[in-house]
Amino acid sequence: MPQQSALTASWIGSRWAIDPVALDVRRRALEVYAYRVAGSTEWLYPGWQFEDDGAVKPEVARALTAARQAGIRLERLTHILNRRAGLAGGKTLLDTLAEGDERHVLAELRR
Repeated sequence: MPQQSALTASWIGSRWAIDPVALDVRRRALEVYAYRVAGSTEWLYPGWQFEDDGAVKPEVARALTAARQAGIRLERLTHILNRRAGLAGGKTLLDTLAEGDERHVLAELRR
């Protein structure tokens, strides 16, 4: 999982005045993406998914909506996002989503 700009709930709360409990509710509802590092109990929220005001970027919201509609839980979504995005190159689906292109992720989630 890419480590760039991994934000904690407390950092998000102080930066954008988002209650960490409300953020956890959103994570559980798959309205925001988070992951845990092996052996940790703290959820990390990739910074690339947020706009400057703390809102989830539209392409990320569309991918999360597609995952919810497909009944995909967070653990499975993380597994899917770590798949390679194509036959060439080392990009994962997560990399393409982080770059703002949700097409490959949506196609995979809707299969």
